[in-house]
Amino acid sequence: MDVASLRWFQQVADGVTVTEVSDLESVTQSGVSRALARLERELGVPLLVRSGRTLRMTRAGASFKAYVDRALHELDDGLAALAESVSPEGGEVSLAFQPSLGTELVPSLVGPFLHAHPGVHFALHALRGELVATDFLPGGVDLAITSLRHSVAKVSWRPLMLEPLALLVWSGHELSGRETVTLAEVSNEPFIMLRQPHGLRQATLELCREAGFEAGIAMECDDLATLGGLVAARLGIAIVPATHYPKPIREASTVALHVSDPGASRLVGLAWSTDRRLLPAAERFRDHILRTATVSDGQPGSVS
Repeated sequence: MDVASLRWFQQVADGVTVTEVSDLESVTQSGVSRALARLERELGVPLLVRSGRTLRMTRAGASFKAYVDRALHELDDGLAALAESVSPEGGEVSLAFQPSLGTELVPSLVGPFLHAHPGVHFALHALRGELVATDFLPGGVDLAITSLRHSVAKVSWRPLMLEPLALLVWSGHELSGRETVTLAEVSNEPFIMLRQPHGLRQATLELCREAGFEAGIAMECDDLATLGGLVAARLGIAIVPATHYPKPIREASTVALHVSDPGASRLVGLAWSTDRRLLPAAERFRDHILRTATVSDGQPGSVS
């Protein structure tokens, strides 16, 4: 049972003549007639009877047509959605990112793209905490912006920016009036940490070891917003992403200090699956990101 036969049956049942269907569909009249006869043979019942120069539905044809109308309507909607999804000027881009990258970096990339391509829709997914899973891409995510490099098979990863890390202290802390600090100066301070296996936790521990001490962990939490609140409550200090740390907390009751220690930065990159082809809208957005991102500093910008 082919779709063309169903469409021709629908048209004839709605009062269009076989001649008119032939002209509209650029097919011979005999071809239309044979297709309708074949449809009746497949169903085992007559759908149309001749009445003068026109064909009218039988009772079985009228019953069947209601289902044909619904089926073709759903099919046409699906074809329209498919056409939109494969068009670079339409469709949907599924983008995952770490929450700390969602305050500035993600909007700075999505905003200009949407201005240029207003027909594209975005489905945004925040990765849990600062965790970077290796199996998020098969779940329907097209692209992911993460701070840890993916080394799993069938995942491509490109660096976007090198973001500095900062030391977060509460307002009024003895170092809060400084702009720059070394970690050796806070070796005796209690640290607030994200729980394992967050990438920022590992970076903090490694930086402290390189500075010659083991960080004393006063408290652990699951997200940067809570971490900032704990620092504001004077329960400890913390290492945070300098550029994209949540501003309301940063500016209200905490101070982010530049860390001058070598390696006090995190590399942010873009990941996507090489196991399946990106649809045009996602592919165009990926190219937009790679064009506008840089690894020379903490802000996206033009690539030289």
